[in-house]
Amino acid sequence: MSLATGKTRTKLDVAVERPTPYTFDLGLLLAHDANPINTSTPAETSSMGVDPLEAQLIATARDGAQGLINQLLSTCPISSTPQGVLLSLPTPTTALPREKPLPEPKAPTKWEQFAAKRGIKPKTREQRRMKSQKYNEETGQWEKTWGFNKDGRIDRKEKGIVQQDWLVEVDEKKEREEKEARRKAKGGKGKKK
Repeated sequence: MSLATGKTRTKLDVAVERPTPYTFDLGLLLAHDANPINTSTPAETSSMGVDPLEAQLIATARDGAQGLINQLLSTCPISSTPQGVLLSLPTPTTALPREKPLPEPKAPTKWEQFAAKRGIKPKTREQRRMKSQKYNEETGQWEKTWGFNKDGRIDRKEKGIVQQDWLVEVDEKKEREEKEARRKAKGGKGKKK
């Protein structure tokens, strides 16, 4: 029963019959319907307040989806795994068009040619990480060999903590006296009146 309208829905048939059968590409989850849609229906609205053409489009879309599901369940292998039930799709057969042709492969650079000739391979992420760190036996931790905090002066715990005494009161009289002393030390004259 639908809560909004208070009417019960009729169950639609699972088997879908069409004058011209669907063509399927299960790899792309595609169902192609070659049957024409009848657009010469009267312009009156149905009892549910939906345009008849809109209702026909909804029914056609539902039949296409039902036909695709039926085809998937009847032809594709289904396996049960600890993660759940898996349905294996076949490889796509429909070639999808591209707006532009495939890019041509780039010519190797001089360095790539040299590296291939000498058998030089790029370092892995783990190799680069290990090169940039060394093990400190005193602290029992890995420390950076270069870059920010290479000496390990800033503790990891201190980096994320906001200083608790961020609000500090300033003695205005003392500040004025220090400013005046700096001005006099520079050789400036007193205030102009």
